[in-house]
Amino acid sequence: MRLALPFLLLTAPAFAQAPPHSGVIHTRSMPELSDIALFAMAVAGVWLARRALRKRFDRTVDTPKD
Repeated sequence: MRLALPFLLLTAPAFAQAPPHSGVIHTRSMPELSDIALFAMAVAGVWLARRALRKRFDRTVDTPKD
């Protein structure tokens, strides 16, 4: 009984396989939603990095007033 659980956990991926490909080829007419989300996250990352670098290197020197 103690060996049954590890054996079932090892064989579980073999039973969870997706069905094979249908063989029908579809052309892509537009990007997938995941492609658009990935692009949006990349844009947001670049924007955040540029904003942080601008704040880091913004060295306004206060000159004393005479």
